[in-house]
Amino acid sequence: MLDPRRNPRLIEALTLLAPGTELRLGIDDIIRGHLGALIVIAERDEIAPLCSGGLELDIPFSAAMLYEVAKMDGAIVVERDLGRIARANVQLMPDAELPTSETGTRHRTAERVARQTAAIVVAISQERDTVNVYTGGARYQLDPIPELLTKATQGLATLQGHREQLERGADDLTVQELRGEVAIDDVLNVLQRAEMAARMIDEITRNVAELGLDGRLVAMQLAELSEGVVEERVAIIRDYRSDDATGGPQEVLERLAALRYSELVDLACVRRAMGFTDGTAADPRPRGYRALARIPSLTEDEADRIVTAFPTYAGLMRATLRELQEVDGLSPARAGEVQQGLRRLQDRHLRG
Repeated sequence: MLDPRRNPRLIEALTLLAPGTELRLGIDDIIRGHLGALIVIAERDEIAPLCSGGLELDIPFSAAMLYEVAKMDGAIVVERDLGRIARANVQLMPDAELPTSETGTRHRTAERVARQTAAIVVAISQERDTVNVYTGGARYQLDPIPELLTKATQGLATLQGHREQLERGADDLTVQELRGEVAIDDVLNVLQRAEMAARMIDEITRNVAELGLDGRLVAMQLAELSEGVVEERVAIIRDYRSDDATGGPQEVLERLAALRYSELVDLACVRRAMGFTDGTAADPRPRGYRALARIPSLTEDEADRIVTAFPTYAGLMRATLRELQEVDGLSPARAGEVQQGLRRLQDRHLRG
């Protein structure tokens, strides 16, 4: 099953609810007080048509005040920026025809309000002391912090393994490119590892968003382990994808994202995502994007211009400073940086 936290709107909601925030402190107080609550975070004008009765408060938002108004029945309406508590003790009346998988009255209302509006709706169960977050069609139950930390730590260990295999494969592929003897399976293996690492980065990033202040150490480790992974994946796609069978790098990324894990470990599926059939690309030729990706601050537009000017990888690696300076839109200083970067790449992987 897909992680519901892939929904960008849910990530936004989890960031608002992360430990250490004023909203989360208020929710924790409600749980400790063994209270139930329905909290709607939305623009006033958007949620007003669904509200009936209740109290117009318009008071500054705080954890203590959220706990106090939760003692009343009905929903609590909080402004989108969490600046003020707009209303309390409100009866919400969403469209009863909207589908819902929930059984309890509070949770059915929460899901329907989230489907009908752009609101973030938080339902706190009085009986089970659980917190469910609804936004759009997504629903997510907050995990206890210790469980999240365990998941994040395990994820970091898995990411480190993928990262080590990716680096070894990428170095071997660079040597093959410099020698002019690239094998398609080696390309696909590196892309496969890059995609696996990228998925794990996304998973841990969602954990960090949910952990808030408690995830600072995880975030630091993640930043170190994720450096360059996404760039490597994109560069491989730009270097080797089939022009005839793909509309561009973004299409390949979408094809890879659609692969289930059981398909991702099958190189035949990765090959098809790159636009190759079983009988094609036996002798792939790099365009040079992976090599140019090693040059700091080189923009995508500059890389495109260079690859256009040097249609073969061998020609790019032999390019003189004067030839690079003649590339349209490339300054003399940038041309020098490109030449030095390409020379360092060759020195490291061949002469080294």
